[in-house]
Amino acid sequence: MKIIDANYILRYLLKDIDEQYLKSASVIENYNVFLPGEIIAEVVYVLQKVYQVPDEIIKSTLLDLFEYPTISINEPKIIKKALSIFAGNRVDYADALLIAFVKEKMLPYLHSIKR
Repeated sequence: MKIIDANYILRYLLKDIDEQYLKSASVIENYNVFLPGEIIAEVVYVLQKVYQVPDEIIKSTLLDLFEYPTISINEPKIIKKALSIFAGNRVDYADALLIAFVKEKMLPYLHSIKR
C-alpha cells in the first residue's frame, strides 16, 4: 500500500502539469493507495481556496475518486458525510468533518465557539 500527499491528488485531479499528472495517475490507478483524512482536508482546502473550485464539484470529484478500487480512506462514512455537509451548507470542511463525526458516532454535543 502506498500513501500519497495532497499534491499527488491535486495533480491527478487538475491535470494541469502533464508530467506530474502522468506520474500521479500511474500510482493512483495501479497501486493500492491510502489517503489519510488530513490529506483529504488539504485537498479540499486547496481546491476551494486556491483554485476556486465550487464546493459541489469538490464533493462529487472526491466521491468519485473514493470509488476507485485502488483507493482506501479512513472512516469512509464520516468523510463522505462531511463532503455532503460541506457542499450542501455554508460551512467549511473542517466543521463539516466535526459535524459528520458527531452524527456518525451519535455523540450528544458538539461544542464550538464562533466569532
